[in-house]
Amino acid sequence: MEICFQLKMSSEKSLMELGSGNFGCSHYRRRCKIRTPCCDEIFDCRHCHNESKNSMEVDPHHRHDVPRHELKRVICSLCATEQDVQQHCIKCGVCMGKYFCPKCKFFDDDVSKNQYHCNECGICRTGGEDNFFHCNKCGCCYSNLLKDSHKCVERAMHRNCPVCFEFLFDTTRGITVLRCGHTIHLECVKEMERHFRYSCPICSKSYCDMSRVWEKLDREVASTPMPQMYDNKMVWILCNDCGEASEVNFHVLAHKCLKCNSYNTRQTRGGPASCSPGISQMMP
Repeated sequence: MEICFQLKMSSEKSLMELGSGNFGCSHYRRRCKIRTPCCDEIFDCRHCHNESKNSMEVDPHHRHDVPRHELKRVICSLCATEQDVQQHCIKCGVCMGKYFCPKCKFFDDDVSKNQYHCNECGICRTGGEDNFFHCNKCGCCYSNLLKDSHKCVERAMHRNCPVCFEFLFDTTRGITVLRCGHTIHLECVKEMERHFRYSCPICSKSYCDMSRVWEKLDREVASTPMPQMYDNKMVWILCNDCGEASEVNFHVLAHKCLKCNSYNTRQTRGGPASCSPGISQMMP
C-alpha cells in the first residue's frame, strides 16, 4: 500500500515538472495556450492576444482585449489536446501551470512571483498575499508599507496611466503611487523625470521633495530684478501643491506660494498683457 502511494506521488511530481519552463511566451511560462472567447483564435496568453490585436490602436476606448473571466478552452502544449479550463490535461495528465486560478482561468509555472487571488480585486496579483492589503476606496491592492500613509483616491487604479494610457488595474508593469494618491507606471515616472517633469499629470501636485529646486528659484528670482514699471505689479496665483490662492508680486521667472513656499503655481489673474493668461508653471 505504501509503495503504491509513493509511486503515485512520484508520478504526480513528474507530471508537475514535465516540460516546466520550456513552454509559454514572454509574459508567462506555462504549458498551455488559450482559445480566445472574443475572436475564437489561439494565443499563448491574453497579453499576446491584446498586443497583437491592439498594436495599431491608439484609442484606449476601442481596444480589443480578452475578457479573461470568459475564457473556456485551453490547449495543452505537450499533446495539443483542446479542453475545458483545468490545471491538468485530460489526455496526457501534465500540469499546465504550477500556479492555477480557476476564477481567473490563469496558469503560470513561475511560482517565484508569489501569485495570489484577491477576491476584492477579482483578479490574481503577484508579490504574496501577506505583503499586500486591499483598499476598498482605492479599489486595489497596495503594499503593506503604504497601509497607514497612502492617500485614498476613489478607484485610483481603475483608470489609464496618465502618460502611456495603458489601463492600470491589470497591467503587468510596475506601478507606483504618487504622494497625491494617483497611480502611474514606474517607468513612466522615470520618463517624466528624464524630461524634468516632477508634478502629477492628473492633479499637478509635486510628487517628490522639491525644496532644493525652490531654493534655487529663490536665488534666481532674487538675482533677476524686474523693470521699475513692474515694481508694484501684483498677480493672483493658485498653488498646485497646497491649493492656496495668493496675491504676489509679478515676476517673469516664477511665482512663489505665500503659504507653502512652493513655486508649483499657476497665475489666475493679473499680469502684463504680454504674459500668457492663467499659467505660471514652476518647472526649471
